[in-house]
Amino acid sequence: MVDALLGKKVGMTGVYTEAGELVPVTVIRLGPCVVIQVKTPKKDGYSALQLGFEDRKPKNVSKPLRGHYAKANAAPKRFLREVSWDGEDDLQPGAALTAEIFADQKRVDVTGVTKGRGFQGVVKRHGFAGGPKTHGQGNHHRTGGSIGQSAAPSRVFKGVKMPGRMGGARQTIRNLDVVRVDKERDAILVRGQVPGPNSGYVVVRRATAKASGS
Repeated sequence: MVDALLGKKVGMTGVYTEAGELVPVTVIRLGPCVVIQVKTPKKDGYSALQLGFEDRKPKNVSKPLRGHYAKANAAPKRFLREVSWDGEDDLQPGAALTAEIFADQKRVDVTGVTKGRGFQGVVKRHGFAGGPKTHGQGNHHRTGGSIGQSAAPSRVFKGVKMPGRMGGARQTIRNLDVVRVDKERDAILVRGQVPGPNSGYVVVRRATAKASGS
């Protein structure tokens, strides 16, 4: 059984359930993913699949990588990742995997790269309240305040929340409900939001942790 597929975030919309509830969902185009390489315990020491998603021009791929794709009789891909696999299914390089494998899945974990927001202050980056707006305060409305002691130990501890680069980090949202799987369009609709911008690449996995309250 394949545990994950590669996809692209299309965007957010809303769908109605049978009970008439409007549910906010994220549409993810999931596959088709081509098996580029099959790793086995006998040859590599573990079982895994290397999957590729979305074709790209061969001229934009290095010669060694073009040879790697040629072994699988597949076109070069834009998104290449290794996913876990139990080794039970008879899969060979060149095989295509679609969203159909998640047809009976109730929850998934989605991993992506968050939107890059550049250098930001503590109010936006960490949710600080900022300083007072009255009583003589004039130029510290959005500062973080004290960051350490003046005497001992006379240094700033590691991990203090300060201004800096925000976003552009790998993030996983766990236990998202699968609202619908569209086999014809190779798409999956999950409840809520997922990391990254529209057209950003994501990895969708079968949920491993038990959701709270279930």
